[in-house]
Amino acid sequence: MNLQGKTILLTGGTDGIGLRLARQLRGKGALLIVTGRTPERIAAAQAEGFEVIAADLAGPEGAEAVIAGLAGRPIDVLINNAGMGAAHDFREAPPLEADDERTLWLNVHAPIRLIGRLMDTLRARPEAMIVNVTSGLAIAPNAGSPLYCATKAALRSYSMALRAQLKGTGIHVLEAMPPLVDTAMTAGRGSNKLSPEECARQIISAMESGKDEANVGMVKVLRAVYSVSPALARSIMLRF
Repeated sequence: MNLQGKTILLTGGTDGIGLRLARQLRGKGALLIVTGRTPERIAAAQAEGFEVIAADLAGPEGAEAVIAGLAGRPIDVLINNAGMGAAHDFREAPPLEADDERTLWLNVHAPIRLIGRLMDTLRARPEAMIVNVTSGLAIAPNAGSPLYCATKAALRSYSMALRAQLKGTGIHVLEAMPPLVDTAMTAGRGSNKLSPEECARQIISAMESGKDEANVGMVKVLRAVYSVSPALARSIMLRF
């Protein structure tokens, strides 16, 4: 896809990978509409010249706020980037149901809800794209964040089935699978993290080349191992 002149709705675009995507996509000539929920980050993104729709997508009202903010405007690309991980490790403490619910909404329900609400708009465009940002953990889970892994695996399955449904239409479905990226969400977790700038660059490259999957950074290695032996890939990842 040539991104010049495309109108892109990007969720979670005021921080982390999303903010870097917004900046680089704007550099490609795209028109960005981003979502955010933190007033300070919203203000900072607006100061950079981005249009921001305030919406907390970790609940049922969030998707409705986004649709209302669009006010019927057509979009060419929907990027479901917003995501979160809740502490869900019984070896340390029982998980909090409220945090689990927010994670399920943000990582699974909100992307599916937005896709459903915006499908007619996307179908009406000469060329359109849906980008679902999952994770390398959607391929093989780790032991430390089972709920996060489950939500990303769910969105991966949804993306694969949706791509099959939309085959032959003007809507392309891209799944982006980042590795551990150096963002606020991963603070204090692991080392050798990929920079959010490089993560964004690789996702945009996949958008431009029309790929079905963007295996970002070390996810390329995990994907290769999984293609040879799914059991080995799972065994390696479950050590963490």
